[in-house]
Amino acid sequence: MKKLIPAALIAAAAALIVLKVGGGGDFRYSGTIEATETDLSARISGVIDRYLAREGDPVSAGEDLISIDCDDLRLAAGIASDDFRRAEELFKAGSLSRENYDRLKYRRDDSALKVRWCTVKSPVSGRLLYSYREKGELVSPGVKLATVADLSEVWAYIYVPHDTLAGLKPGMEVKAFLPEAGDMEFAGRISVIYPEAEFTPKNVQTRKERTRLVYAVKVSFPNKGETLKPGMTVEVELPE
Repeated sequence: MKKLIPAALIAAAAALIVLKVGGGGDFRYSGTIEATETDLSARISGVIDRYLAREGDPVSAGEDLISIDCDDLRLAAGIASDDFRRAEELFKAGSLSRENYDRLKYRRDDSALKVRWCTVKSPVSGRLLYSYREKGELVSPGVKLATVADLSEVWAYIYVPHDTLAGLKPGMEVKAFLPEAGDMEFAGRISVIYPEAEFTPKNVQTRKERTRLVYAVKVSFPNKGETLKPGMTVEVELPE
C-alpha cells in the first residue's frame, strides 16, 4: 500500500496538469519574428576608416554608414580627370581621335565611380543590426560589412494543420500576443499561405504531436514603434 499511494498521487497530479493545459483559453500558434535584412558589402579593396553609425542606430536610405580609406583611388581619379580635361581641348582642336577621347572619358568616369564606392551607403531605411568588421581592417570586394533591417513591417511563420487551413485566406486579420510583454496584443494580417505540406519544424512549439503534416502561413505585422524585433516569439490566435 505504501508504494501504491505515491503512484496514485502522481497520476492524479498529471491528470490535473493535462486538464489545465488542454482546457485553458484559445489555442495559439507560436512563431518567431523576422524582418527584411539587407547585407552591405565592400565593392573595393581598402582599409576601414570608420563606421558612421553604431549597432542599433536608425538609418535612412542613402545615408553614409561606412568609410573606407582609399587614397590610391582618389589619386587615380584626380589624374584621370586631368587627363580628360586635356583630352577635351585636344579633341575640340582636332588633334585627338574620337576613340582616344572616349577611352579617356571612360577612365575618368570609372575612377570617379570607384571613389564613390569608398563610402558604403544604406540602400534602405531601417536600423543597423550588425557591424562585422573593425576600424583598420583590410577588406576586399564582396566582404560583408554590416546588416541593416527594415523593422517598419515584420512577420512570423506559423504552421497549421489541414483542417484549420481551410478557414484561412490571404488578407485575413488576426491577433497576435507577445508573452514577454504580458500578452501585449498586436494586429496582424495573413499575407501568404503556402500550398505544400511539410512536417512541423522542430523549433515550433505546439501543444499537439509534431509528427503531423502542416502548412506554413506567413503573418505580417505593421511595426511602427518597432516593439517587435527579430528573434522574439509571438503567439498568433486564428479566427474560429
